[in-house]
Amino acid sequence: MPHINAAAALQICVLLSALPAQYFISQWYGTDSAQRIQITERLIIASWSSFTKSYFSLDSWADRLKLWISKTRTCLNVGLLILHFRNWYYGEKKTESGANEAYAHSYFAESTHVRSPKPEYIQFSVGQVIVHKRLGYSGVIVGWDVKANAPEEWLQHKYPPAKQDLKDTPHYRILINKANGFGKSTAYIAEEDITIIMGLEVVHHPDMKAYFSGYDGSKYIMQPWLKKIYPHD
Repeated sequence: MPHINAAAALQICVLLSALPAQYFISQWYGTDSAQRIQITERLIIASWSSFTKSYFSLDSWADRLKLWISKTRTCLNVGLLILHFRNWYYGEKKTESGANEAYAHSYFAESTHVRSPKPEYIQFSVGQVIVHKRLGYSGVIVGWDVKANAPEEWLQHKYPPAKQDLKDTPHYRILINKANGFGKSTAYIAEEDITIIMGLEVVHHPDMKAYFSGYDGSKYIMQPWLKKIYPHD
């Protein structure tokens, strides 16, 4: 129920004080009892009429309801505006953070963008077992880039001025066979450092089952999620 405002409270006070006010009215309008009664009756009727119009009228209650709905709607609109702004702000932050994270994980052939069509100059495929020509360790290919995709600091350290041309050649991500005792679990190497081994199934690495479901005699069989990224390998 709507609250009683100051004007309504004043009207009630006037109504309740109508009889005591008769004394003061008599001081101004004479001592005739009939006159005093008429003035008092008029005061009571006027106060009661104003009170009933304010609190016993459907139109009055309808106006109060409209006012309450208007205020409530305004509050809701402000609340929704704040909520939308908050969601937008944190959504933008989340999107920005997600983009940065995706960018960070796109290095070293870890990007999930689909490699299709596969360029003809990419000699090797995901799932093939390799041996590093110079370092001698074995492993399996789990990804490739058409050219080196790594932080600039890494590229500068990996390829001195005399080997800068290698940055523009295909690079492969390798899970290194733990049986070699090489000390590293992964590598990112240029195509010129790779020799393919056929018929060698045994590659020991804790992530093998995440990438492959088996071996077909020539290479490891990609898991469905990896096959989607490299559909032509």
